[in-house]
Amino acid sequence: MGQPLPPIAVTMGEPAGIGGEVVLKAWRQRQPDSPAFFVVDNPRRLQSLATRLGLKAPLVEIAQPADALPAFAKALPVLPLSGAPDNVENLGHPSAKTAPAVIASIDRAVALVREGDAAAVVTAPIQKQALQDAGFAYPGHTEYLGSLSGIPSPVMMLTVERISPPLRVVPVTIHEPIARVAKLLTPDKIIAVARTTWQALKTEFGLPSPRLGVAALNPHAGEAGHLGDEETRIVAPALTRLAAEGIAATGPLPADTMFHAAARRQFDAIICMYHDQALIPLKTLDFSGGVNLTLGLPFVRTSPDHGTALDIATQGIADPASMVEAIALAARLAARRRTTP
Repeated sequence: MGQPLPPIAVTMGEPAGIGGEVVLKAWRQRQPDSPAFFVVDNPRRLQSLATRLGLKAPLVEIAQPADALPAFAKALPVLPLSGAPDNVENLGHPSAKTAPAVIASIDRAVALVREGDAAAVVTAPIQKQALQDAGFAYPGHTEYLGSLSGIPSPVMMLTVERISPPLRVVPVTIHEPIARVAKLLTPDKIIAVARTTWQALKTEFGLPSPRLGVAALNPHAGEAGHLGDEETRIVAPALTRLAAEGIAATGPLPADTMFHAAARRQFDAIICMYHDQALIPLKTLDFSGGVNLTLGLPFVRTSPDHGTALDIATQGIADPASMVEAIALAARLAARRRTTP
């Protein structure tokens, strides 16, 4: 038998949000075959949070990730994070003062997985405004993780694996105003995203011949130029070049007919032109079970496909399903990386 998979490192996320709550609940929902994970956080903060929300979740402070494996069945392992808040007084009210600890948790988790002590990184949601108010120079996790890894253009995939057929969507442009999307799209950008997606489907998901669907930007795929020319001017040339590389990419297809079950069976992932084109169908099909996955990194990183939910952070009603799915997917992908030459 091979060596057991190292535990998964879960980051603290925004301490004023629901990240800690869904981590505690994910541990409470563990099954005998659930992957072991630990949190890079302040154990006093998590204990205070559990008490406030009435969650019975014993914690154990660990000195190193390996300690999480024997401890996980009976307690949630926590790797102490210096500088993290030790109370939940600001629950629901983020502050730039906690930004250094939030970033330090990410840095520590990434270092551990790159050193081989953790199998993957699962990031709890961050409050981007609080970080940027403290000088954080990145739009979000994806770009920051790329910077830490020396990867200039990591790719964001959103996936729901627990529905049939699964839905995997990849936006070419992400957090951009809709008025800028058409100006930002280029054949090179579409090609780069499609290449990374195609390769990840082969190596991460074990699909020998991935099939990509490529959404149009305009209604009715531009209707031969009557509703916009981006399909003929930008998307189609990208598809021609991808075909020359042996990448099966079909499109540009009208986005309003790509996401029902029969259409999804034709593709292993769908390349979308902008954020909401990808996220609306995914969250409509399974609002609670989506996972954010970063492609192109030298390690596995997943995250729940939801935000910090500050409005419910004090209520104890956060659904941990997305965190549970993120941890499970991270474990599967990390295990595949260990067995793939």
